[in-house]
Amino acid sequence: MKNINPRVLLAMFIIPLGMILAFVPANTTHPYKLSPEDLLEYVNSGMQFFTPDEVAHMLVSKDPSLVLIDVRAETEYEKYHLPGAINIPFTSLLDDQWKDYVNQDLRYNVFYSNGTVNANQAWMLTRQLGYENNYVLQGGLNYWVESIMNPDKPGSTSPNEEIAKYDFRKGAGQALGGGAMIESSAQVAPDLPKIAPRPKKKKVQGGC
Repeated sequence: MKNINPRVLLAMFIIPLGMILAFVPANTTHPYKLSPEDLLEYVNSGMQFFTPDEVAHMLVSKDPSLVLIDVRAETEYEKYHLPGAINIPFTSLLDDQWKDYVNQDLRYNVFYSNGTVNANQAWMLTRQLGYENNYVLQGGLNYWVESIMNPDKPGSTSPNEEIAKYDFRKGAGQALGGGAMIESSAQVAPDLPKIAPRPKKKKVQGGC
């Protein structure tokens, strides 16, 4: 993304957001929490992303602070979803039944879709509504399958860290490969303690 003109990059995110908000009922739309400049700063820094490695580590270690939210249609979710993920289709994201899920500070919500477009739109919408503890799986399911389920084996002369990364991904993929259809109700843990804010790469000023 670094080679894309900043104005083009901003348009890629602002235009879909405008289209989304145009269909939001008036009584659920709050004043913007981020200006376009602030949103661009978030996008450029990648602050909204959890990497596949981070998510895989949290899944393997059974970290209770992670909540995976599949924003695809129910039919896609039923065919395949990440272990423990709950299904909140993007079109239902603002329904009252999901508000306590997307507006909370107990856990890290990580939106995902096949790529990143729908998940990024879900993040933008909830962030603009002031819901701060939502993130996006970097690259979506496509990148998850490529990097965790089918990682490329490094060469024998590769740096040790690359070999260690491959070993982790291979092990994580094997551990998680058989658990894609876990019942979503097992994901809810209402009595978890509050978690510390995720370290930010760069603090965004203003926009409130």
